[in-house]
Amino acid sequence: MRSTPIYEVHAVKYAHLPRKAWEVQINPDPHDADFPMDYFVWVAIPLDESGNRLVGGKPIVIDTGFNAQVGAKRGREVKTNPADLLAHLDIDAREVEDVIITHLHYDHVGNWDRFPKARFHLQDKEMQFATGRHMCHGSFRHAYEVEDIVGMVRVLYGNRVVFHDGDEEIQPGISVHLIGGHTMGIQSVRVMTRNGWLVLASDASHYFWGVEQNKLFSIVFSVADMLAGYDTLKKLADGRIDMVVPGHDAEVCRRYPASKPGLEGVCVRLD
Repeated sequence: MRSTPIYEVHAVKYAHLPRKAWEVQINPDPHDADFPMDYFVWVAIPLDESGNRLVGGKPIVIDTGFNAQVGAKRGREVKTNPADLLAHLDIDAREVEDVIITHLHYDHVGNWDRFPKARFHLQDKEMQFATGRHMCHGSFRHAYEVEDIVGMVRVLYGNRVVFHDGDEEIQPGISVHLIGGHTMGIQSVRVMTRNGWLVLASDASHYFWGVEQNKLFSIVFSVADMLAGYDTLKKLADGRIDMVVPGHDAEVCRRYPASKPGLEGVCVRLD
């Protein structure tokens, strides 16, 4: 019998944006050109000892994406809301009970209202960052949507936010880890799978070249924490860099198989 429960893990792509190296890197290599950006939400689904979905098991959703209205405002097309795309995995967003929010940028918390039963797991420092003095600066503020932040405060007053101060277990086999760097309070998620510990970096490493080559993404609160975060991600994956999944790399949909036939380029299985 396994000492730690295992999960199947999926990345669900809901938007795409062409990007150049100079737009996404600090000190980009002049030889680099295109670094397209995909937008994902992630799902961890508990399995039984036989590797089948656990009867009565409850999926955990990691991040909630953004909607078509915010996408249009920011020049990003959303053809299908990520909350609706979860149906491909037989998940009803209205019934999800736990959502981990890696950080409060618009593309990670935008559909919080589509999860009416959920508790939202968030780092203390991220709420502090998004509602404190740093938001006086446009360079920090521009990746946040005020209505999402106000919405999360309303959910807090509805007793549906679970705060974490650093590294904590959400339930056996799933834990959150304060990384920092990209924002003050960004957290990554570690999940036990049939292949060992899988680390969903989210924006602690936007692309594979972050954790693999220590290159810096252009939106950053602390360069020192971002670089230290790459080392932490690898440690959380027991040194297996192939078990660290970045937050926005279009390469994800090429490296991993489709979750089901017909979902190529939309939903891939990471475990």
